[in-house]
Amino acid sequence: MQTSETSEFDLVIAGATVVDGSGRPGFVADVGITKGRIGLVGSLAADAGRERIEAAGRVLAPGFIDVHTHDDRALLTPGAMTPKLSQGVTTVVTGNCGLSLAPGRVRGPIPPPLDLIATPEWLRFPTFADYLQAIDDQGTATNAVCLVGHLSLRANTMDDLQRSATPTECDAMQRLLAGALEAGAFGMSTGTFYPPARHASTDEIVAVGEPLRAFGGIYATHMRNEAEKVIDALDETFEIGRRLGVRVLISHHKLAGVANHGRSIETLKRIAAAMERQPVSIDCYPYNASSTVLRPEFVARASSVLVSWSQTMPQHAGRTLADIAREMGCSDEAAAEKLMPAGAIYFMMDEADVRRILAFPKTMVGSDGMPHDEHPHPRLWGTFPRVLGHYAREEKLFSLETAVHKMSGLTADELGLADRGQVAVGKAADLVLFDPAAVGDRATFAEPRSLSAGVEKVWVNGRLAFADGVVRDEHAGRVLRR
Repeated sequence: MQTSETSEFDLVIAGATVVDGSGRPGFVADVGITKGRIGLVGSLAADAGRERIEAAGRVLAPGFIDVHTHDDRALLTPGAMTPKLSQGVTTVVTGNCGLSLAPGRVRGPIPPPLDLIATPEWLRFPTFADYLQAIDDQGTATNAVCLVGHLSLRANTMDDLQRSATPTECDAMQRLLAGALEAGAFGMSTGTFYPPARHASTDEIVAVGEPLRAFGGIYATHMRNEAEKVIDALDETFEIGRRLGVRVLISHHKLAGVANHGRSIETLKRIAAAMERQPVSIDCYPYNASSTVLRPEFVARASSVLVSWSQTMPQHAGRTLADIAREMGCSDEAAAEKLMPAGAIYFMMDEADVRRILAFPKTMVGSDGMPHDEHPHPRLWGTFPRVLGHYAREEKLFSLETAVHKMSGLTADELGLADRGQVAVGKAADLVLFDPAAVGDRATFAEPRSLSAGVEKVWVNGRLAFADGVVRDEHAGRVLRR
C-alpha cells in the first residue's frame, strides 16, 4: 500500500473495497487516476485529487472483459453498447464463432450464421485494417479486442462453402488472415459447428491458421460438436493448437442435449489434462440456454425453443416455437423452416454442468450475447452481474474475489492484455464501482432488455462512461491491438 499527500490525480476513488482482479482478498484503499491510468493504490490525503468520489461500502474492481461477444457491428452503432457498459464491461472480444465483419468482400449471399452480425450495408470493410480504422476514427464505448472469422475468410474466397477449401483457396485465406494480424487482430476463430464451416477439414483450418504462429495469435473455436461427439471435438481443438503452436480458446463450453447432461465431469478432466501439455483457455456463460440461428435440426435437442427474431415472420419474436407450431398446425421442425432465416434460444443444458464449468478454476466469462436480436437472450444484458450476484453472493459457488478474477485478471492474462485486468499502478483505468449487496442481473427470458442492479459507475481508460443507469461517454474505448 502506498501513501501520498499529492493532489496530482485527475480522480480519486476513496475508501472502496478494492477487489483487484488477481483473486487475492479485497482490501480498503484509495485509488488515484491520472491521464487514464492508475497512479496509486493506497492512502491519499482527504484533499487529494481534482475530483473525489467517496466509495466506502462499495467494491472497486477492474472493468470486466467480455471474452466472447458478437459486438462487431455494435461497436460502431450509437447506443448499442449500453448492455455492456451497464454491466461493468470495459473490453469486448469480437469476431467469435468464425464470424467477423471484415474482410467484407463476401462472394454471393451472406451465409448463416454470418447474418447474425452482417447485412449487405455492413460488409463495407474490404480489409480488417479498414474495420479497425473505422473504429479508431469513430470512437467506441468500450475497448475492442478483435478476432478474424474463419467463415468470413471462406465467404471472401470460396464460391461453394459446402466443401473443403482447395490449397489455392487456403493460400488466399492465409494471406487475408496475415493482413488482419498485421493490422492488429488478436487471432482467428472458427465455427465448425455450423453448416457453412462444417465442411472445413482439420487440415484446412491448420493451413489457413498458419500466420497465427508468427504473430502469436490465438485460435478460438465454437467446436464442431458440443453434444455426443464433444470429446472428438475437444481432441481436434487441441490438435489444431499443437500443430500451429498457439493458444486455443474453447468458446462457451457446454454439453447440449439431455443425453449429455453430466458429461462436464469428463470434458473438464480432459481439458485440465490438455492444459498440462499446451496453452488452452476456456470460457462459458452463466445460463442453461444457448442462442444462435434457428435450424430445424437443432430443435429436437432442446426442451424448449424461444424465437429471438425472424426475417420472414418478425411478429413471432419472443414466442415459443411450440406455440407457433401449434398455431400453424405443423411440427416444430416445420415451423422452424417457415420462420427461417431466424434466431432462437435453446433450453438444452443442465444447470449442474453450467455450475461445474463456471466453477472450473481456469474458466473465463463471456456473454455470447446477440445485440441485434429482436428478443435477445438475457445474457446480453445480465451475464456479469449474474455471476457476481446469483452465483457468488447467493449460491456461494465461489468467492467475490474469484468471480472478479474470472471476469478480469484471468482473461487479461490468457489473452495477453498486459495493461488491463487489475487494479494496480500503471494499469489502464478501466474500472467498475458496484454495491456488493445489491449487484445482480434483472434481465429475464421474458424481459431481456433490463438494466442490472448495483452497478453504479464505470470508467473506460479513465473516462466516466456509465453512471447512475445512464451511458455518459460513448467514445471512451479504443481498439486494443496485439
